[in-house]
Amino acid sequence: MSGQSIEAVIFDLGNVLIDFDYYIAINRISLFAAKSPNQIFELFFDSKLTALFEEAKISPEEFFSKVKEMLGLKLDYEGFLPIWNEIFFLTPKNEQVYKIAQELKDNYALALISNVNILHFDYIKKQFPALSLFKNIVTSCEVKATKPSPLIYQKALDELGASPQNTFYTDDRPELVEGARSLGIKGFIFKGAAQLRKDLLASGASLN
Repeated sequence: MSGQSIEAVIFDLGNVLIDFDYYIAINRISLFAAKSPNQIFELFFDSKLTALFEEAKISPEEFFSKVKEMLGLKLDYEGFLPIWNEIFFLTPKNEQVYKIAQELKDNYALALISNVNILHFDYIKKQFPALSLFKNIVTSCEVKATKPSPLIYQKALDELGASPQNTFYTDDRPELVEGARSLGIKGFIFKGAAQLRKDLLASGASLN
């Protein structure tokens, strides 16, 4: 790998390697709640409650208790779990990204970083064996910090043993790419597998 400008590649997880849709859960939860789907969405997406859960600052049981109280939810914890978890799915886009990761794995250190709560992460590990391609997986619920906190990017760099300037990162959310760039990482907004391939090649990576 001497002379290469890229020595490590970090992928975001959600909407890059695995797609998800909160509304799959929201529409099911709304059948048991006193709130509309849009009100439920505001509770889950980028809310303080979800951030606390993603940073493992509250337990799954505490998270459910707060959700139940805020939504007037007529559902017990065991009934909530499958609804909460069954929002992930694979698309042809995801499969194309996975193929790119396979092409990279023999020549580059690979990692995943994700803002994810422990319930979702445990579910993903069981349902999506593609994650086994990545020896280094850094999650917000492990680090107790969510992107764009420098802590989560630095943890990935430490595990990879890579320098920021020789590390490529892709994420579908621009503000999270900026978080990586602030540490000197070569960050690129994910705009599909074809663009990802172009960005990698432009950064000096070799693809099979």
